[in-house]
Amino acid sequence: MTTTIPYVNAEPHVGFALELVQADALNRYHRLLGHRTRFQTGTDENALKNVLAADAAGVSPADLVDRYSKAFRELCTALNIQPDRFVRTTEPDHRAGAEWFWTRISKEDTYANDYQGLYCTGCEDFFLEKDLVDGRCPIHQREPVAVSEKNIFFRLSAYQKKIESLLETGRLRVLPETRRNEILSFVRSGLRDFSITRSAERARGWGIPVPGDDSQVIYVWLDALTNYLSGLGCHTGDEAASFWTGESNRIHVLGRDVWKFHAVYWPAFLLSAGLPLPDTILIHGFLTVDGRKISKSSGQAIDPFATIRHFGVDAVRYYLLRAIAPFDDGDFSSDRLNRLYHSDLANGLGNLVSRLTRICETSDYGKFDRQEKPTASEGFHEAFETFRYDKALTVLWEKIRSINRDIETCKPWVWLKAGEIDRLHPKCTEWLTGLHTIAHWVQPFLPDTGQAIVNALSGCRITSQAPLFPRLKAKSQ
Repeated sequence: MTTTIPYVNAEPHVGFALELVQADALNRYHRLLGHRTRFQTGTDENALKNVLAADAAGVSPADLVDRYSKAFRELCTALNIQPDRFVRTTEPDHRAGAEWFWTRISKEDTYANDYQGLYCTGCEDFFLEKDLVDGRCPIHQREPVAVSEKNIFFRLSAYQKKIESLLETGRLRVLPETRRNEILSFVRSGLRDFSITRSAERARGWGIPVPGDDSQVIYVWLDALTNYLSGLGCHTGDEAASFWTGESNRIHVLGRDVWKFHAVYWPAFLLSAGLPLPDTILIHGFLTVDGRKISKSSGQAIDPFATIRHFGVDAVRYYLLRAIAPFDDGDFSSDRLNRLYHSDLANGLGNLVSRLTRICETSDYGKFDRQEKPTASEGFHEAFETFRYDKALTVLWEKIRSINRDIETCKPWVWLKAGEIDRLHPKCTEWLTGLHTIAHWVQPFLPDTGQAIVNALSGCRITSQAPLFPRLKAKSQ
């Protein structure tokens, strides 16, 4: 299971937090089922845009990527994510992996040629005139730079029919269906050979040299994509390499702006190298801030660290997984997060835990005999199988509302006052069983909260718990 690896030319923003949390929730879910998993993320450090950002900051490229790679690793920690491997593409181990992969690509699929075209440093990609919008990159809204140099090209055109077949048959599963159709349309329009190197001179010597040709560096996207293999030690034969080369389900989580590299270029590279393909590509949408595109220059880039400090990590994870449909564009709003924090977390799950543990303590309920593997409500696993984290959370919150409604209807405090313990405790067992089921299956989304509830129900006796989600003031943007 992988995320993409972001460029490290600036501080991380909440947009990448969405991708991290989606992948982490999926990883935690499979581990909860007892599956053996491997979760990787990292940072893409060999891009020309990183060199340009270092120039603008008056520091060396090495200092810049060290600084921002550390920030992205800290974002993982802040989001309660512990990847099995955090790959930095400037690491010697990754370089060795990229060189190994280069030598595996079939020599029949590469050739030297002169390149003349338009290059967007934001995308690290070439464009044709027809692909531009008013002469600008459609994603970064900047004019591409005219480039003329000798490069090594990859015969992508040779893989036209194969990639088309992979997408049509579902052997390469792409979700959502709308993105699969978009990719198929792109492939059917005709795949063109493209450059997989850059001149070392234009790259300012930053990047991984092409084996046997120091005048060229490996194209940053080819370099970056190989992190999925280098992180597993495929080039050294590490045991972890079996996650790619063995019988496993290989899943990529990525944004809709990079599907061409993952669903077209990457499968072609792997076919040329004689290596297995990814099984599933999950493509999420863009994240806006209060309806506007995330942009540091305009101040529209919510600081994920400050947001986590204010609301708590599980509240931020909840918002990203519940309020943002996994395959659609979504919007991040501190006001909406504040509303969901109080309505769903404080008044919903938090209130249920507080009132139920208080009733159990007051009535001297004693020890709860919890299930080892509680059964999830209908629809929960089906939602995860289609990667609809929002729907899986809806199933859990319906259960929370159901228990809270039943408590309101039964009025256990009346039974307690009347001394009707024989009537109260069986109901408490029913409610605790439901709460324990919720706590177990909420852990992929809210790991700290889920574990805290499981712990609260695991002692020698149930005792009253402090609020899991204390009241907060609204956080300003």
